[in-house]
Amino acid sequence: MSKVLLSVVTGNTPHVRGVAVDHMLRAAPGAVVLAVSIQHRDGAYPAVQRFISGGDARQQTAAPLSATGDPAVILRQDLLALRRTTGAPHVVLALPAEFDVLPFLTELWRTRIGSSSLADHYEPAPLLVGVDPAPFMADIGCVHRAAPLWGGDGRTDPLTPAEAAARQVEAADALIVPVAANGAGERTEVVAALLGHLNGQALLVASSHSDGPEAARLPSSLVRRAPRGTVDEWRERLEPVTVPPLGRGVHHGVESVLWRARRPLHPERLADVLATVMCGVVRSRGHLWLASRPDSVVAWRSAGPHLELREAGSWLETGDQRAWNAASPQRRTLASWFWHDYYGERRNEITFTGTGLDEQRLRSALESAVLSDAELAQGREAWVTHPDPLLSGGDPP
Repeated sequence: MSKVLLSVVTGNTPHVRGVAVDHMLRAAPGAVVLAVSIQHRDGAYPAVQRFISGGDARQQTAAPLSATGDPAVILRQDLLALRRTTGAPHVVLALPAEFDVLPFLTELWRTRIGSSSLADHYEPAPLLVGVDPAPFMADIGCVHRAAPLWGGDGRTDPLTPAEAAARQVEAADALIVPVAANGAGERTEVVAALLGHLNGQALLVASSHSDGPEAARLPSSLVRRAPRGTVDEWRERLEPVTVPPLGRGVHHGVESVLWRARRPLHPERLADVLATVMCGVVRSRGHLWLASRPDSVVAWRSAGPHLELREAGSWLETGDQRAWNAASPQRRTLASWFWHDYYGERRNEITFTGTGLDEQRLRSALESAVLSDAELAQGREAWVTHPDPLLSGGDPP
């Protein structure tokens, strides 16, 4: 039995998700759509509602209207049931914005012991994300509230609208942006420039409001099987040492800066220069080597004016074969590429995206926090005594 193509579509508003689904159906008229909505419940699994369109009566009854439980389990069962009942070569899974889509998809495709694997019946297509420019610009600067999304292993920690908006864009293989029909074209161009820097590898598709022959068509590559290893690549993008590719050039004032350093950072001096570093930054992602925590990968993540630092596992060490075996192929490749006889894989690497960035000032501020020769020579016994206002409230870790 041949495998069915599975496309996943999401968007930052229900309307733009619908636009993306409509474009997908124009490109694949025979596709069956499984549209999803969830209703969170405090301290419990959400209610998961599903609506099936484009199929016959058997397909309409392949999934209950509503169920409460783990969305990954429910939707995997729905998809396997659809595979048994549908003759359609293509299924479109339309997810709401309440999903942290990349970790959710890695869980959806994960092979579970004792159950049928999605990969036995489906092949993944590129992930399509719709972006409505006005809500996106409002969200990317909003940090005064937070709410959890549904990720790969349950609810995420509460995320700001800015963080949720950035994650959704960064997850995409293709981005579809409605073209403004009310004179807001310049705003759409600024959003397109920002999207291009947040996810320079994603294909950007402009969508007109027309339903006629002149309406934008999705490239055929979006309704074909994604390259082999796509699911593994999604998983690897969640690695703490994975840094997003650098956006090139300056477009509508939007630019990106990649900063790297091999020596550890002094936590107090880094805290002192954060205001300078973050001036004009819309989004930044990467990892640090803090002198006060020499064995820990410290993940750096900001969206809007909110910066989060957290420990995210340990650096790989020579001789720790168990850790090397557990690491993803990409992590092992990066470690080998950056390996240093003294530092190992330890390094600092952050990508900054924003408007009006002063690259020289940003770099100088960060370089001022790097350990000097004298501090480096003191070794980790001295480093761990440095007060750490970033992760320990000013006390040594």
